[in-house]
Amino acid sequence: MRFTVHTDYALRVLMYLGAAPGDDLVTIKAISRGYDISENHLMKVVHRLAQAGFVETVRGRGGGMRLARAPGDINIGTVVRACEDDMRIVECFDPDTNTCPIAAACALPRVLDEALSAFVGVLERYTLADLLKPKAALWSILDAAD
Repeated sequence: MRFTVHTDYALRVLMYLGAAPGDDLVTIKAISRGYDISENHLMKVVHRLAQAGFVETVRGRGGGMRLARAPGDINIGTVVRACEDDMRIVECFDPDTNTCPIAAACALPRVLDEALSAFVGVLERYTLADLLKPKAALWSILDAAD
């Protein structure tokens, strides 16, 4: 399974916000510099994270963003499901677009569905707080890039 760039960046944004000291607002520009990612791309990611309730944004001069919940309350599996538009591993997972001639007799979808469930199940065992255990080390790298 491979995440989209959008999901990768969403997880990075959450880690940046979680690693940042204090409760200060963080700008897209700061995150862009920290990860060397396009600000335009990050704007879309942050918008989706805000819509999903993971990030709180403040507009205007002096604005920015911060986590909308405590890191321990942000489940990684939930973030991935909110950011991934398509968790279909193969074409036959979507009956509307499936053109595989053996789909009616094939056992592969059942096996792949089980694998996908296990994959997401592992992600659901972790929160953002778990990803921030090396918080000081993360922040020293991200802050140095800013």
